[in-house]
Amino acid sequence: MARGKCKDMDPAVFFPNDGIGVQAAQRICADCPVKLACLEYALVNRVDHGVWGGASERERRRILRKRRMARLQASHN
Repeated sequence: MARGKCKDMDPAVFFPNDGIGVQAAQRICADCPVKLACLEYALVNRVDHGVWGGASERERRRILRKRRMARLQASHN
């Protein structure tokens, strides 16, 4: 977080309560140098709320679901 574009921003920006707020946060994350690390942190730690690494809660759930499916398929091969 110390190297992220969000370091000096109000954290509330990244915990929006509507789609417009999510899009605004995602625009900030779009070219952040630590975007992938931030997203991975949220995925590994199962962070349920807010925009992390440019991904909303719904998008992170989708990513986790895809990863689970890939692991299941790999274990059956």
